[in-house]
Amino acid sequence: MSTHMTPVQPGPDDPRILRELIARTQERGAQHDVPSVVVGFAAAEGDRLFPDFVAYVESELRVEDAIFRLTRERALLFLTDVSREQADEIVTRLEAGFRRDFPTLSETQIQIRYFEMAPQSNPLAVRDVLPEVFGTPEA
Repeated sequence: MSTHMTPVQPGPDDPRILRELIARTQERGAQHDVPSVVVGFAAAEGDRLFPDFVAYVESELRVEDAIFRLTRERALLFLTDVSREQADEIVTRLEAGFRRDFPTLSETQIQIRYFEMAPQSNPLAVRDVLPEVFGTPEA
């Protein structure tokens, strides 16, 4: 009987991956002295189209960008080397492409919030990012 154990690979929703994505996104911005942006996507509980939207966004990403699924109704998009304005243009294009390619009678309502990482800011933690993209909407 072998006592050698195969290491467990982290799953796609492992919090260590989220920490690594935040650090990687922030590092890339610092290397190029440009901001990076984390985009929070949230849908109503039980929204049946949201997982399809997240899959669509993931299929359209650049190699250096990433998406992290927090729950069935929440996801984070990591856009490196872009400003808040550029991130808004990217998300608008992605959302329009999804609605064009997947028309539906009852359109999903997606809440979108942005968090821009300054290129030379202090290292950020999950607790710094999540409240910014999923906190209470501004009045």
